[in-house]
Amino acid sequence: MAKRQSATNPAQTLFAIKRLIGRKFEAREVESFRDVAPFEILAAENGDAWVDVNGHAHAPQEIAGLILQRMKETASEYLGEPVEAAVITVPAYFNDAQRQATKEAGLIAGLEVLRIINEPTAAALAYGIDKEEEKTVAVFDLGGGTFDVSVLELGDGVFQVLSTNGDTYLGGEDFDRCVVEHLANRFKDENGIDLRGDPMALQRLKEAAERAKHELSSVAETDVNLPFISSDESGPKHLELTLRREELEEMVAPLVQRLEGPCLIALEDAGVDVSAIDEVILVGGMTRMPRIRAKVEEIFGRVPNTSVNPDEVVALGAAIQAGVLNGELEDVLLLDVTPLSLGVETQGGVFTSIIPKNTTIPTAKSQVFSTTEDGQELVRIHVLQGERELADRNMTLGRFELVGLPPAPRGVPQIEVTFSLDTDGVAHVSARDLGTGKSQSISVTASSGLTEEQVEVLIGEAEAQQRDDSERRERIELRNKLEGLVYSTEKTLAEFSLEIEAEQQRNIRIMLDEFSSLDASVDSEDLRSRLEALSQATFELTEHLYARLAPESDPPEGDRGSSI
Repeated sequence: MAKRQSATNPAQTLFAIKRLIGRKFEAREVESFRDVAPFEILAAENGDAWVDVNGHAHAPQEIAGLILQRMKETASEYLGEPVEAAVITVPAYFNDAQRQATKEAGLIAGLEVLRIINEPTAAALAYGIDKEEEKTVAVFDLGGGTFDVSVLELGDGVFQVLSTNGDTYLGGEDFDRCVVEHLANRFKDENGIDLRGDPMALQRLKEAAERAKHELSSVAETDVNLPFISSDESGPKHLELTLRREELEEMVAPLVQRLEGPCLIALEDAGVDVSAIDEVILVGGMTRMPRIRAKVEEIFGRVPNTSVNPDEVVALGAAIQAGVLNGELEDVLLLDVTPLSLGVETQGGVFTSIIPKNTTIPTAKSQVFSTTEDGQELVRIHVLQGERELADRNMTLGRFELVGLPPAPRGVPQIEVTFSLDTDGVAHVSARDLGTGKSQSISVTASSGLTEEQVEVLIGEAEAQQRDDSERRERIELRNKLEGLVYSTEKTLAEFSLEIEAEQQRNIRIMLDEFSSLDASVDSEDLRSRLEALSQATFELTEHLYARLAPESDPPEGDRGSSI
């Protein structure tokens, strides 16, 4: 429904919400997205990027939660039993804030999030679950909004991630944008009208660009026809042109080149030569593009493996991991890694890494810190995630204050700070004063994400909305059943009017007339009551007709008394 209305109502149609989840409004990626998104992106009180829908601000995890809620309903219908827990996959290069926000989305949807796992890792699970021989594989995952590459060793039920790298702002959306720019420029050159200033026209361009990109994966050229895309004093204007695969590949060449760097870094971090890669697994719809496959072959020196469905393999891997966690699958061991280093800001604004990137998780590491001033009674700890040398160039996870230190000369207090990453790749921090042997309290100020109170409110709203949706759906189903019964009853009355007694016919007609005048807002209980009453009346009518018509269709003499 959202996709169908996107061209006519672009300002209220959300897409690519994954590009905003867990990000700050002032982030470079959000600024870039604001330039092309037809809907409004605004800053929340905590600085996160939120979206505006009909004048109301919504967190990206709230929107993602609604999507997960719908997926939960679909899965429950298919399985015939309620789905209450899930394994959720995320891009491997998602940072802590993005992972936390994803867990919040699951909670809002009413799900117990059993595990957050990386998409390339999930794909490797699906690929290697039935393979016993040891292999070193690279998973190349290019989806609609993100790019990940992971190097793994797998065999005999063990899946060990050696390294991961990627770009959380590189995907199919960017390739589409290149085509949109090309189409808009061509139209402007020919007609003097810039379609980028018209949200509805821009959305039509986006849909045409996506369609052309898909078609050019299987054909050499395709036609783009958008009638009445604009108009001027001379009349309506149409966009009509032919797009060739070579043109598309030239447009997206800079994006294709950006895929190489993360692959080479992942190989270097894994300590694996490209010649040691046995298979390259393709994941994500964008890997269907011939130029992407050719680039993968250039980077890894081998033809990529296309035996898995790039759109389904990640979901299959998540299902396998859920089976492992539930004890339904045995002899499967998954060893994932953290994609980014975790550390603190130290004197001079330097970033000191405590848990390096590509460390196997879960893990915990400690480091001892001290004071920089005499008599210092508290230590401020700035927790960061990233790979830059300077603290202010990395992602802030939180700020901690270790309070109540006994006065002492600088450098004397010994403060052990422990950083840990759980199996979801989510960070936790604790601290204690080694001098006194006592644990110290840490006050944490969240730098992003929703508070527990906000999550609880959104969970309540989602549950209420789900109840409203269920009620609405029940009303629709009851009304449909009632309409079907009304139709068949009217047909019976018309066909056998001479066989039906006048009073019985009149009573049924009253029921039918009452239904035709029903208000659209009538509740389920009323509809159910009317359905039961009409069902009983039609049952009695059918009995009456059988009794009246039976003598006219007596069975042959030899069949009398036979039964079914």
